[in-house]
Amino acid sequence: MNIDRRQLALPVLAIGLLGVIPAFAGAEEDAVAKSVEAFRAAQFAADAKTLDGLCAAELSYSHSDGRVEDRATFVTNATDGKSKFLSLAYQDTSIRVVGPAAIVRFHWVAESQSAADGKKTATNLHILMNWQKQGADWKLLSRASTKL
Repeated sequence: MNIDRRQLALPVLAIGLLGVIPAFAGAEEDAVAKSVEAFRAAQFAADAKTLDGLCAAELSYSHSDGRVEDRATFVTNATDGKSKFLSLAYQDTSIRVVGPAAIVRFHWVAESQSAADGKKTATNLHILMNWQKQGADWKLLSRASTKL
């Protein structure tokens, strides 16, 4: 049987690419994880500039009580000073990159305090976020939450 180099090149190339794809996906998952953590930190700090920069212009942000906000409304309400976070943790985070999209799920555990009366409120939610690669950056495109 005669086998030339061209017949071997394609399988060797395919095997080589299979090694690169998981590394690329891992790098993208790391980039998404950094954006998710930056978002959590900006929520905790009520940092409007950072939140605005991490959100896509088309953001659809759903709360567990059924309210849906666009980017401007979300950023305004998240940073209005009517309450502040005492703690905010994203637990058991899973990230799955699918092309230019990322599916992020986690358990939200937080405590906040009302500025008006000092009342403390605990929240325990399941969160689904969808992030989209826009240029070199990952932007939050949508978010939904469910009370636990």
